[in-house]
Amino acid sequence: MRDWTRQKTERAARMDAAAPFADGKVVAADDATDMLRRVIKSGDRVCLEGDNQKQADFLASCLAQVDPADIHDLHIVQSGLVLPEHLDLFRLGIAKKLDFSYSGPQSGAIARALDQGKIELGAIHTYIELFARYYIDLTPNVALIAGVCADRNGNLYTGPNTEDTPTIVEATAYKSGIVVAQVNKIVDEVPRVDIPGDQIDFVVEAPRPFYVEPLFTRDPGAVTDSQILMAMIALKGIYAEYRPKRLNHGIGFATAAIELLLPTYGEKLGLRGEVATHWALNPHPTLIPAIESGWVEQIHCFGSEVGMDRYMSARPDVYFTGKDGTLRSNRLMCQNAGLYACDMFIGSTLQIDLAGNSSTVTPDRIAGFGGAPNMGSDAHGRRHVSDAWLKAGREAAGDSGPLVRGRKLVVQMVETFGEGMKPAFVEELDSLALARKLNMELAPVMIFGDDVTHIVTEEGIANLLLCRNADDVEQAIRGVAGYTPVGLARDKAKVEALRQRGVIRRPEDLGVDPMEASRNLLAARSIRDLVTWSDGLYSPPSKFRNW
Repeated sequence: MRDWTRQKTERAARMDAAAPFADGKVVAADDATDMLRRVIKSGDRVCLEGDNQKQADFLASCLAQVDPADIHDLHIVQSGLVLPEHLDLFRLGIAKKLDFSYSGPQSGAIARALDQGKIELGAIHTYIELFARYYIDLTPNVALIAGVCADRNGNLYTGPNTEDTPTIVEATAYKSGIVVAQVNKIVDEVPRVDIPGDQIDFVVEAPRPFYVEPLFTRDPGAVTDSQILMAMIALKGIYAEYRPKRLNHGIGFATAAIELLLPTYGEKLGLRGEVATHWALNPHPTLIPAIESGWVEQIHCFGSEVGMDRYMSARPDVYFTGKDGTLRSNRLMCQNAGLYACDMFIGSTLQIDLAGNSSTVTPDRIAGFGGAPNMGSDAHGRRHVSDAWLKAGREAAGDSGPLVRGRKLVVQMVETFGEGMKPAFVEELDSLALARKLNMELAPVMIFGDDVTHIVTEEGIANLLLCRNADDVEQAIRGVAGYTPVGLARDKAKVEALRQRGVIRRPEDLGVDPMEASRNLLAARSIRDLVTWSDGLYSPPSKFRNW
């Protein structure tokens, strides 16, 4: 007869083997590697918590110290692969296969490791997709996570940077897996219970606080006039036209410029209370002036941001905070909010092709997707009605029939030339060449063109909703691609015809004066201005301080 409790039996054996290194659930930092040797077996699926920002860095370094002769061929399943130690696992032969979402600073190293055959790639996922597979076919055998503090019973306080932790823990703990938490401190009583102790097997007080990356901080001092012009175009041509109240902003200086223009140019347009009231968004410091000016009603966060803790605790009407007064973030829930509850996503990318497909992959860097494909896609199932969603759908359909499906606004905002004067618009995405090189069955496209509704550059807006065929789309994109090779190859007559139809709208068509696009329009022009706006509550990381 089949043994229906094999997983529980295996878990019990591993727990018994690790017990000599634990005092109850507490494991000393010096014993952490030995404990991991007992609970992890070759071939296991291991989630080593690497989020967008929060990293279980001490447990990562401990795992990298095991003998590859004893533990090897691990299958790493984690959303963020961003630390050197994460790559060390593959370099040393401890890990073999990888399923991930985002790599950021390790994007170049991952590309090299894949090229050298040191990593067997499962898939590059969106966040929601990977989280969902934790519950389907990528359930971790062992999860190594991070929290702010824990008591001796394992009750965990994750603090503002909760991020992926609840999702990882639940998928592992309820499938007979083992959960190990590194914490900054073991305390008698946690401020609030974010993860109950019965889901945590071992707790290690790390010798240093876990690393958190200030990923969403943009210095207003680095915002350019070109980005301000693009922000003005977006506010006048998209925000004022569609009135999206619920939205997500991607990372970038162009969207930071929009946030800094809300209390100034947005106020001039009479948009306060009409747009950008409810957000799925990390706590961007550049949104502080808009919050203080009464633009923002509510924000749910994927994670936190270094230095924003006191500010968020002082604004509980805006942020989701616990009874202890600190932020509660949740990446899975916020990604779902961005996919299903928001009317608009507006973000940037590195490359856009003639069909509107976009990618952040270059020949030598694989940055992954993160949440952009979830934020930047239209959920084609049943959805509640909003004015912005319905207006976009009617534009796409070309009529206003009773069964017209709405459309989520998906806006790609790019300068025609990116870093190093590389054209943002290309005939073919670099991701296709990478797919051919690595024999990938599907090229790593971040957002597919059929989900994109608008492209904004310093040249104007291309409204792809109004395009009726592939040639319309191509010429609309060429029409805003400026002096790039793609832009110079436009059919001038067709582009002008599209402009007459309102598919392409130049700044002058919108009543936007490029001469007004200056830093004088920004509500804050420096990090120090943001601190002033926050009444001293925002405490920026030291690398952003110049006073």
